[in-house]
Amino acid sequence: MLEYIGKRMWQTLIVLFTVTIIVFIMVNANGDPVQSLLPPDAEPWAVEELKASLGLNQPLYIQYFRFVNNALHGDLGISYYQQVPALGLVLERLPKTMELALAAIFISVIIAIPAGIYAAIKPESPFSKLIMFGSLTGISLPTFLSGILLIMIFAVNLAWLPSSGRGEVAQFIGIQSSLFTFDGWQHIIMPATTLGLYMVAMLIRLVRAGMREVLKQDYISFARAKGMPGRVIYIRHALKNTMIPVITVIGLQLGRLIAFSMITERIFAWPGMGKLILDSINRLDRPVIMSYILVVAVLFAAINLIVDLLYFFFDPRIEFN
Repeated sequence: MLEYIGKRMWQTLIVLFTVTIIVFIMVNANGDPVQSLLPPDAEPWAVEELKASLGLNQPLYIQYFRFVNNALHGDLGISYYQQVPALGLVLERLPKTMELALAAIFISVIIAIPAGIYAAIKPESPFSKLIMFGSLTGISLPTFLSGILLIMIFAVNLAWLPSSGRGEVAQFIGIQSSLFTFDGWQHIIMPATTLGLYMVAMLIRLVRAGMREVLKQDYISFARAKGMPGRVIYIRHALKNTMIPVITVIGLQLGRLIAFSMITERIFAWPGMGKLILDSINRLDRPVIMSYILVVAVLFAAINLIVDLLYFFFDPRIEFN
């Protein structure tokens, strides 16, 4: 297993190197940040002086190698606008986006897996048909629309939940998060539900399809013939052998939620990475954009590694190659 982890780490470094090349070229091809930093009537000498101070007057390949060299020393540049380390800005917002994504995953799993199991066990029941109709609606509903609808219902009409902000935070085992307070959950439940609706729909359909396939297997029939309780058959045998694709989807969706929660964070004024990267793209703040992309790439690689290790937990027959 250690050899496998080492191999994956080496592959991650290659991926990160490739990502830096692609993103660096794309970021530098989209506009000139100097034009947004200076007024339109700025003197030519002021423009050249600012380009020199930011290192933008050098050839692109020199800028790239300087970026890579600094990145290897943990320096991803200084934000053009906030004049602080860009990596620090991203890492400061990362826990807030992480707790939103984890809350969305938690809500999705506790709803989708029981609903998918029920829909697989009793596929012809009216409630199962209602579950599948709801899953189709969840897949089809745009994120921004579901977020606005939740605000209208629970914040405006019923006044049960706050419509924006992060809420109170508390510290537990050295971790500071809004997930440790009741007020924090009141603030996070709507944006987390908005993020998780699509995932709930996907997991319900995935669990149902996997369970129905597994329930046709001979070992399930044998377990029933032995008189094994239905709860043991469905949870210990059928669900466990359905979890491999479910874990894969959960891992990929967790990365997606972390990387692409901008719209939800904007709707609910959540102070995470989404708002930071949108503002940075609008301002052409290249160091922050590069820092964000690299942090997200590392997170995706780490999540994929954890998912691969979880495969072995659910199915010890799997070998690491």
